[in-house]
Amino acid sequence: MLKSESQENSIAEKKQRIRERYRGANLDEIEVISAVEETDFYNDDSPKRVAVYARVSTDNLQQTSSYELQKNYYTDFVAHHPNWTLVEIYADEGISGTSLKHRDSFNRMIRDCYAGKIDLIVTKSVSRFARNLVDCIDYVRKLKALEPSVGVFFETERIYSLSTKTEMSLSIMATLAQEESHNKSEIMNMSIEMRFSHGIFLTPAPFGYDQDEDGNLVINEDEARIVRLIFFDFLYGYTCSEIAQLLTSLNVKTKNNKDVWSSSTILNMLKNERYCGEVLARKTYTPNYLDHKSKKNTGQRNQYRQVEHHDKIIDPSDFVAVQKIIRIAKSCSPGYLPELHVIKDGILKGYVKVHPKWLFKPEEYIEASASVYDGNIPEEPLDISDFKIKDGELDLRGYDVVRSQLFPSVNAVSVTLTSKNISFSSLSIRKLGDNESIVILVHPTKKTLIVRKAEKGEKNSIVWASKKGGKLIPKSIGGAPFLSFIYELMGWDTSFRFRINGVRKENGETSILYFDLRDTEVFIPSINNTTSERSTIVAYPVSWATRFGTDYYRHAQIEELTSLVNIPSNNILDLGVPYNTDGKIIKIPSKDVLKNNISTIVNELRQESI
Repeated sequence: MLKSESQENSIAEKKQRIRERYRGANLDEIEVISAVEETDFYNDDSPKRVAVYARVSTDNLQQTSSYELQKNYYTDFVAHHPNWTLVEIYADEGISGTSLKHRDSFNRMIRDCYAGKIDLIVTKSVSRFARNLVDCIDYVRKLKALEPSVGVFFETERIYSLSTKTEMSLSIMATLAQEESHNKSEIMNMSIEMRFSHGIFLTPAPFGYDQDEDGNLVINEDEARIVRLIFFDFLYGYTCSEIAQLLTSLNVKTKNNKDVWSSSTILNMLKNERYCGEVLARKTYTPNYLDHKSKKNTGQRNQYRQVEHHDKIIDPSDFVAVQKIIRIAKSCSPGYLPELHVIKDGILKGYVKVHPKWLFKPEEYIEASASVYDGNIPEEPLDISDFKIKDGELDLRGYDVVRSQLFPSVNAVSVTLTSKNISFSSLSIRKLGDNESIVILVHPTKKTLIVRKAEKGEKNSIVWASKKGGKLIPKSIGGAPFLSFIYELMGWDTSFRFRINGVRKENGETSILYFDLRDTEVFIPSINNTTSERSTIVAYPVSWATRFGTDYYRHAQIEELTSLVNIPSNNILDLGVPYNTDGKIIKIPSKDVLKNNISTIVNELRQESI
């Protein structure tokens, strides 16, 4: 009890001491040193080095007059203040206020402030200074923090940044300026959408065209032959760099009247659909009105296409061929047009011949396979519930064909796939008759691969082995473009490796290797958390946990295996028919025709340069 009373007394004493301390001293004993009064902008007669900042957002003629008026007005404005000295009028013409990236004069003015050359910045309004809230407030604060401080006077809003009472007002006005830019951006986008949706396109004239008085594209024949030369050269097999060097050596001027051509200019021209008479509007869009960075439109905005919009310089078939060559240029010889070939009938009906390095879209493989079925595409997995047993045959429903993976062997017919490479086992090579080159065929619906030997001259042929000491050694096949389709088709994780055991079937004259992509082992990379050692975990599909193999009659219905012995070998070696992935007939000129066209134009240009 005594302890509790002691604690209460102690607390009371502490409170009393605090009260005594805050009664303060005798005011007669305190000397007050007054603060310097805040300078009133309108009554400040001190000498100042003044910078004026002016900006107009576009560079058309009307805005140019506005730009000149601002400069004249603020020259007089500074002259009316006897203690002000004009350092410079910093002006950006044709520049947006939402970004500082290209506002060279603004950025130079800020550097001069940091160098101590400026005491005051005068500008027409907050929106002239910056339409970006963050930039406006950030720079005002940075200039205020300098020693000595640099003030900004916004004439329209009557805001002086060095005043302690103006930051809220400035923040509100900067917010309104930014929102005004946002609204203008939205209005501009709506205007563009309405124009394009009604076929009113923006059509600046590319090299090869001029604009008539109505804004229509008309062919400039002198430039058009250069455009034809570029396309003919590329179809013949020249690279963009080689074409650029040729035009430079022939003293051909660019659209901007430059003497030197670049490979990027050539590539952009080869991609320009306007040369085949079409217009594709909104190939790019600007997602952020603040930074004005354009991005490729891959479906984020509506696009509008009009064919036969104007006279063409390049045949549409040649243009489509060029686009295909560009798409696979990294994996195919220049001038070669890659095509998907699909087997039209027979036991390999619906199989698509592929080259692992050719870049086609996943849907193109699927569409190519489906094109030969007239709508009756086989479904997988095969339904064996209604399989009919012939009289005298054993009923093997419920029996499995045991998976080869349950009998591991170092030497098996197998293929291993990663997201970038394909590799076959040594036995696979021997089983196919020691051929150095093969052709791979895929059936997207059945989810199967077939490998056969390559015929002489087949453009889809792949070298899968190299000779060493008289023996063929497996060779890794690079194939990221094709493998991205396989991984997407099967829903595989690209960080995993997959191995599929296959079977060989022959009819005495030829052989195939057959691989079912659904019957696969998965190799999953793993790291031991304790030792940091890397290892691999082998995994199998969940369905394998309850069965030793696949249903016997599912194998019995695999036409590719069961019918092989009864057909001629030329059916297996069928080269297939080309599938046109974009629905346009492509008939490019022959090499001889291209060569003659190129020689004619080059000779004309050389004669003219003499």
